[in-house]
Amino acid sequence: MAENQRYFIELAYDGTNYHGWQIQPNAITVQEMLDKALSTLLRQPIETVGCGRTDTGVHAKEFFAHVDLDDGPWTMDYGRAITGLNALLPFDIGVKRIIPVDAEAHARFDATLRSYEYHIHFGKDPFKHNYSWLLRDKPDIRLMNEAAAIIKEYTDFSCFSKSNTQTFTNNCKISRAEWEERDGGIVFDISADRFLRNMVRAIVGTLLMVGRKDIEPEAVRQIIESKNRSNAGTSVPACGLYLTEVKYPYPLGG
Repeated sequence: MAENQRYFIELAYDGTNYHGWQIQPNAITVQEMLDKALSTLLRQPIETVGCGRTDTGVHAKEFFAHVDLDDGPWTMDYGRAITGLNALLPFDIGVKRIIPVDAEAHARFDATLRSYEYHIHFGKDPFKHNYSWLLRDKPDIRLMNEAAAIIKEYTDFSCFSKSNTQTFTNNCKISRAEWEERDGGIVFDISADRFLRNMVRAIVGTLLMVGRKDIEPEAVRQIIESKNRSNAGTSVPACGLYLTEVKYPYPLGG
C-alpha cells in the first residue's frame, strides 16, 4: 500500500463570483472548484483543507490548502500538475505552487500569521469595481491611525466578531494595523496570528467612524471593552478585502 504524502497547494483567487472559500450547499465556492479540478486531474475523489475561510466576495492574493495523496497519482512533475490544474480551473482561480510537506503540517492550524488589506478609493473607476470600495469623502487617516494603534493594545475582539461562530476564543494578537495612501486611494494593512469571522471588515467600519469624526479615537477603547458587536461600526463591503499573506513556522520550498 502506497504511503500518503501531504502537499501544500498555494493559490490566489478573485472572490467576486464565489461564496467564499469553504464548501457550502447550494453555493459555488473556491474550495469546491479546487477539489473538482484536483479530482479530475488525479482521477479520484479529492478533498482539501484550507488555511482559513474567506467570506463571499473576499479575494486572496495568497492562500494555502493541503491535501494527502499516495505517491501513485503524481506521475507528472509539479510544473505539469500546476499547468493541468490551471487549465481545469476558471480564470479567477490560479494555482501557484505545489509543495511537499511533512505529514503533520497543517494549512490551517500551523499558520502563525495572516495579513489582510482593505482598499478604498474616492473617484469612480470602472477598473476598481469589485476590487475596492468607492467612498465619496476621504476620511481623516491620522485619526484612524490613532485608533488603529489603540486596537493593537487589546487581545479580546468579541466586539468585532460575527455572532454564533462557535469559536473557542475571541482572542487575537494583532501585530500590525495601519492606514496608508496607496494606488490613488487608501489601504488598511492588518496582521494577526488569527482573525475572527468578519473581524477585519468590522474593524474597518469602526475606524471609518473615527475618520469621519463621528467618534473620537479613544472611543474605540470603550467599544472593544464592551465586547458587544452592536457597539462597533458596520461591516464594510467585501469587495475591498484581500488576504495577502499566510506565514508558517517552517519554510515552504518547491
